[in-house]
Amino acid sequence: MNNNKNYRHLFGPVPSRRLGISLGIDLVPLKTCSYNCIYCECGRTTLLTTERHEYVPIAEVKEELYSYLSGSPTLDFITFSGSGEPTLHSGTGEICRYIKSSFPGYRVALLTNGSLFYDKGVRDEVLDMDVIVPSLDSATEAGFMKIDRPCSSLNVDEIITGLVDLRKEFSGEIWLEIFVVPGINDTEEEISALSEAVQKIAPERVQLNTLDRPGVVGWIRAATDVEMEKFAAGLDYEGTEITGRPSSRSGIGSFSGDAMESIMQTVSRRPCTVEDLASVLELHPNEINKYIQLLIEEGKIRDKRGDRGIFFMSSEDN
Repeated sequence: MNNNKNYRHLFGPVPSRRLGISLGIDLVPLKTCSYNCIYCECGRTTLLTTERHEYVPIAEVKEELYSYLSGSPTLDFITFSGSGEPTLHSGTGEICRYIKSSFPGYRVALLTNGSLFYDKGVRDEVLDMDVIVPSLDSATEAGFMKIDRPCSSLNVDEIITGLVDLRKEFSGEIWLEIFVVPGINDTEEEISALSEAVQKIAPERVQLNTLDRPGVVGWIRAATDVEMEKFAAGLDYEGTEITGRPSSRSGIGSFSGDAMESIMQTVSRRPCTVEDLASVLELHPNEINKYIQLLIEEGKIRDKRGDRGIFFMSSEDN
């Protein structure tokens, strides 16, 4: 089912609606991040920090990459992502350069919350990436605090300045992601502030996203299609696109019917969290999340909030 069972730092390839066939690199422990976002599908942040360290050994990551990529797998991207904020790892740049020098045929992407780009050193480390996908959910301090719940040392103006500086220095593509949270960042004031920030950052794309499943907090809801269209119109930025629902993932080459079936069999026996499923099936939580979303959209499983988080079960269960 998963040809990466013996890898500690690689996962997938996962079926990504934005990046196609994507091999993930996870450089920090679950859930180490500079934000504690109310919508995060990885759950609550357990280590809220901006401290950069070699959280996992660089040598081990390189060994795994050599082992996997030497087989010349078909990939659209190798993606820094996973259980937290990848730029917190002090070796992100070194690992990217290793991929580019040893396996130059592959494109490399970085999924990041963008919180550390105020640091010139961090910006320098990511210059070899092909695509950087940072997030910016609010351009006001109030909205930033409500949605992203950041480490206390961070402020939104500094983060926006870091993204503007990144755009000046980075020759690859920037796809800026905005997560729409109705009632917080979709007011006229919020959209106006985001529009101004987006114009300054000048990304190739702005991708609007909203809730697929229950968030960390119970009250958050998904934006409707009408609300998403209104948000996009308010941004008034030519490169804006509303990220499509991932119902077409089953047609992506990295899609695993075996993984889907194993998830279904497991949740049919007992309700499970993403962490439960990852442990039982020896899959990375990011892989589990991709398949769960499709199963929910197909009406095969449902979710329910419990003491330990969000549980998934067969739709046939009472």
